[in-house]
Amino acid sequence: QLQFVESGGGLAQPGGSLRLSCAASGFALDYYAIGWFRQAPGKEREGVSCISSSDGSTYYAESVKGRFTISRDNAKKLVYLQMASLKPEDTAVYYCAARSGSSIYTRRYEYESWGQGTQVTVSS
Repeated sequence: QLQFVESGGGLAQPGGSLRLSCAASGFALDYYAIGWFRQAPGKEREGVSCISSSDGSTYYAESVKGRFTISRDNAKKLVYLQMASLKPEDTAVYYCAARSGSSIYTRRYEYESWGQGTQVTVSS
């Protein structure tokens, strides 16, 4: 299992940008699919963006398409979520997650390793 530490969260203005980083420790990232999830109070944890370990295919929730970009740097053991044009409804705790496999995974139960989360608040 991978261990992750998320960073980069904080307060942003509507329309602003943040870049979240997820640092993996203990293992190489090459063979793991990565997902970013978020959870707002009283809501289920939802998939935001995911990237495969094989062909680099990506998934974006409809609510973030065109605004968020997922990327990975396996050599540096880092995963990023670049968030632009932020909206108040993006406010949540954001988590990175990983699982072994060659497919893309978009559901919480499909992941085996999770970070502790980083708070993102979008408010004026």
